[in-house]
Parts: sequence; structure tokens; C-alpha cells
Amino acid sequence: MDTYLLLMTLVSIVIVIIGVSVFKWHAFISLTVASIFLAVTSGLELDQIVKAYETGVGSVLGHLVGILALGTILGKLMADSGAGMQVADFFVRSFGTKRLPWAMLIAGFIIGIPVFFEVGILILLPLVISIHKTTKQNILLIALPVIAGLSIVHGLVPPHPGALAAISIYDANLGRVLLYSLIVAIPAAIIAGPVYAKWIHKRVVPQGEPELIRVTTLSKELPGTGISFFVILLPVLLMILSAVAPYLPLGSGLEKLLVFIGSPLIALLIACFVAFYFLGMKQGMTKETIKKLSEECLLPVGSIILIIGAGGGFKEVLIESGVGTTIAQMSENLSLSPLVLAFMIAGLIRIATGSATVALTTAAGIVSPVIEHMSGVNLELLVIATGAGSLMFSHVNDAGFWMVKEYLGLTVKETFQTWTVLETLLSFIAFGTVLIVNLIV
Repeated sequence: MDTYLLLMTLVSIVIVIIGVSVFKWHAFISLTVASIFLAVTSGLELDQIVKAYETGVGSVLGHLVGILALGTILGKLMADSGAGMQVADFFVRSFGTKRLPWAMLIAGFIIGIPVFFEVGILILLPLVISIHKTTKQNILLIALPVIAGLSIVHGLVPPHPGALAAISIYDANLGRVLLYSLIVAIPAAIIAGPVYAKWIHKRVVPQGEPELIRVTTLSKELPGTGISFFVILLPVLLMILSAVAPYLPLGSGLEKLLVFIGSPLIALLIACFVAFYFLGMKQGMTKETIKKLSEECLLPVGSIILIIGAGGGFKEVLIESGVGTTIAQMSENLSLSPLVLAFMIAGLIRIATGSATVALTTAAGIVSPVIEHMSGVNLELLVIATGAGSLMFSHVNDAGFWMVKEYLGLTVKETFQTWTVLETLLSFIAFGTVLIVNLIV
């Protein structure tokens, strides 16, 4: 039964790939067909299938839909006001064209610490596209280092939810996890980011162009570099304030207010209003122009929302059908080091379900009772090894795969060649570094 279930999972993934690339179906349709196929062949009751699919769609979009919409509007304003160009020019002047991938890695790494991966992509994408237009370089050379920085901290570094959940399950020390995770994240991000980008951009030249945010300047005069940086960093600053508020000597009311305005949805909403004024009206745009600009950039977001939602539906069917549990039980029977076991289980669940957070928390729940009677296990490195596994081999059942594909204007094949390889590099390099650190500490 276990082998049959894994085979059906593999077939359902193939259906997605063939549907998109051969039959030219929209990814939403391919993912929905694959979800139904897997649900039926895995033996889910007919009345459970639609419920599982809808639950998955809702769980993903409930968190993302507002963030995607507001992030896209903010990105469009950054682009059309010329603010993105101003920031891009500053980076080009300060670092030079040759060192740009390193500058983009630093930007992704720093901004990624307080914000979710999806929010970081939306904050930094206009900057990536602006630099791409300014320098005429392959967009992969600029985008992949940003993505590497954002992804590695999302997978390993607290206060991201997967890492916090694993710390709680393993009863690890948060401070030490933070220290070790930064040590582990840096080499992984460097190799999977600038180093890999410099190698792959000579071999993969994207055929399409980013469509969701087009960089065209509508304002009569360009905003200053200072205000351009302020607008792009405002949601990040609000989210950092939210993260540190519980540790500051504040009154209960003020703490709650800071946590509220620092939630990704509210932080982006505030940033949009600041952008409406400083990048819109103050630069000569009329209210009608700003309204039209918002409506134009939201239309193509409908497509990516459908795709991400269907990816969430597919993920939920994978979970409900018992694929994650099957993989976990098969792995648990192997006699391995806890670090290797946690990495393997998280990696297999990630491949099966498409969710790094689900993989991290599920794997931690499985490994936790295994280590209860063991001595000498470094719990902090165990958290990071589990996180490293949860980044492995992102493919068609992961919302991040479709976000990167749609926002960078890549084909499915190009996304596998870039994003999927980058994620797998991050995973294995981080795990290798964990093993080295484990020998030292």
C-alpha cells in the first residue's frame, strides 16, 4: 500500500508537469486535476475530496491573498514612480555591476530575517526588475541571490514559524538556534545565491519577461533616493518593530498596537498609503492615475492567486491521503543519527507536501520521541538540520515555485533549472555545514 501511495503521488506530480508543459493547461487546472487524481487513487472518500481541496486553498490564500495584492500595488508604485530605478541606480553606483549579485544577496538576507519569504519577494521584486532594466543583465543574475537570501532565513532562522515550532517541539534554546542558524545560513546562501547565479545565468536565458510588475515611469519627476529607500524598507521596519515589541518595556496597549501594525498585511497597507502620497501625488500623479495603476497591476495577480491556491489544495490532498505519514513511518524504521534522520524525514515530507513549514513541524514531531532517551544530541543543530531538510527540492506542489515562476516570467522548465536547484543546494549545503559544526561544538 505504501509503495502504491508513493507511486500515485509521483504520477500526480507528472500530471502537473505534463499538463502545463505539453497540453498547455493553465497551472491552476493542472494542479486541480492532479489533486483529484491523487485523492481518488489514494482512496479518499468522495465527500472528503472537495473539502480537502478547499481547505488547502483557504489555508494558503487566507494568509497570502491580501499580502499578494498589497505587495503588488506597492511594487507597481515603486516601479512606475521611478523609486525602483533610484534604488537600482544607488546599488549600481555603490557596488558596481560586477558585485551586484553580492549586494542583492545581502539585501535578501537582511530583509528576509523579519519577513516571510512571500513578503520579501514582493518587497524586493521591483528592485530586481529595475536593476535588470538598468543594467540589461540576465534577470537570474540579480534575482537568484535575493531569493537565496530570503529562502535560507525563512527555512532556518527564528522568528520564522517553522523554526519556532521546531524549537518548541525539541525544547531547544532559541538564542543558540539563532546564532547557529546564521552561521549555517551564510555559506549556503553564498553558494546557492551569487555563485550559482553566476554559473547558471550563462546557461539559462529566460525567454519571457516579468509581466506582473512592468517598470515604466509615469511620474513627472523622480523621487529622491532617501524616500525611495524609506518606502521599500517601511514594511520591513514595521515588521521588525512587531517582532521586538514583546521584549521591550512597553505598556500592554502599545505592545499590542506595534504587533498589529507590524503584521505583514497591515505593514504593507500602511506602506501603500505612504507610497500613494510620496511616490504618487507628490510626484505629480493624479488620484485617477493611482487608482488606474492599482487596478492594472491587480488584474494579473488573479492568475497567480489561483495557481497558489490550487497548490495549497494539492498540498492538503497530499496530507489527507497519508503520503506524509507514510514517508515518515518508512524513515523512522531506519537506524540513523538523529541529525540525518531529521534531515531525511523533513526532506521527504517537503517533496511530498510542498510546504517547508509542514515538513519542519511534522519531522520535528516524529524525531522528538526518538531522541528522548538519547544523550549527546545537540538540540539546536537538530532544529537547523530539520529546517535544512524542509527546503529540499521545491517543485510543482509548492506555492514558492509558482510565485518565482510567475513573478520572474519563467517557464516551468526554467523554474526547475533555477529555483528548484537553488533550494536543493541551500538544503544540502546547510546540512553539510550542520554536520561540520556538530563536530566542533
